[in-house]
Amino acid sequence: MKKLMTILVAGVLAFGLAACAKKEETSTTQASQSSQVTEVSSSDEKPEGTETTEADGATSDAQTSATDASTEATTAEVTETAAPHKEVLVIYFSATGTTKDVAEKIAKIEDADLYEIVPAEPYSEADLDWNDSDSRSTKEQNDSSSRPSIGSAQISLDGYKKIYIGYPIWWGEEPRILDTFVESYSFDGITMIPFCTSGSSGMGRSGKNLEEHAGSGTWLDGKRFGAGPSEDTIRSWIEDLE
Repeated sequence: MKKLMTILVAGVLAFGLAACAKKEETSTTQASQSSQVTEVSSSDEKPEGTETTEADGATSDAQTSATDASTEATTAEVTETAAPHKEVLVIYFSATGTTKDVAEKIAKIEDADLYEIVPAEPYSEADLDWNDSDSRSTKEQNDSSSRPSIGSAQISLDGYKKIYIGYPIWWGEEPRILDTFVESYSFDGITMIPFCTSGSSGMGRSGKNLEEHAGSGTWLDGKRFGAGPSEDTIRSWIEDLE
């Protein structure tokens, strides 16, 4: 009987030891699997981190570009505001260069801005032939309603207090393109001073014609110059205006 009991107790102990060993092995396996899962999850975060870094870089670049654009705009605005604007302007139309010479001398003496009225369709030598009744200039001057188109860019007259306006004398009057110009602008608050060039003709009614066509501005009596007047001659005339 004792022998039988001894065998039963030994069997129970053996079964218990085997169960404990099995349980420890299972716990070890689960711990290992848990460790592997943790490592994989940690590895999956790297691309998200890289994407975040790239996005941050793109945001930084965008912010830098925006800052640069703002700086450029501010610089342009300051440059435009700082650009000098003189109070005197010399406007001229010159077909052969004679009036241009006088205009440039006036601008030099007055330290003035210079603006050229350029026809949209330039005048050829044939156009200027006053002996040809069919020439372009003859037809324009015979038609008081003619208004040749201007090809030069428009100009702002804001800030100017005195404007000289020059032209050659054609058939005893101003070229019709001058009428086009003065009818296109307002000269309110500006002193207007006409001047012309010719071989022998005087100003005629050209200055009065421009004043009537303009309908604004304070117009002074003008001055006729021959070809190539000296700076001293022009300076003397300007001083007499004051």
